[in-house]
Amino acid sequence: MRQLLVPLLCLLPLAVSAQVTDTASYLQRMDSDGDGRVSQAEYLQWMLYAFDHMDRNGDGVLTADELPGGKGKAITREQQRQVIVQRFHKQDANGDGYLDARELSAPPR
Repeated sequence: MRQLLVPLLCLLPLAVSAQVTDTASYLQRMDSDGDGRVSQAEYLQWMLYAFDHMDRNGDGVLTADELPGGKGKAITREQQRQVIVQRFHKQDANGDGYLDARELSAPPR
């Protein structure tokens, strides 16, 4: 279920921001400092939004009743943060510590 949860959490920011229709728009929304690239901190902030939105009681843990489908193993915000950081580093193909539009649009490695 955890493998299923991670992709689902990644989709929530997209669903919430329906006006984001292409990679450039996605980059612009994530790029809070406007430098044309996404830092790890910006990526975490964007991706953890989904976790925080789903954590209805605000305890930092998604329990089965808060997960899509109402079942699955609980996951803490810290566990999800670690998964997101790992994904960021996999997507950072050139290893510069930032994601550009090409890296954001690339399929997960």
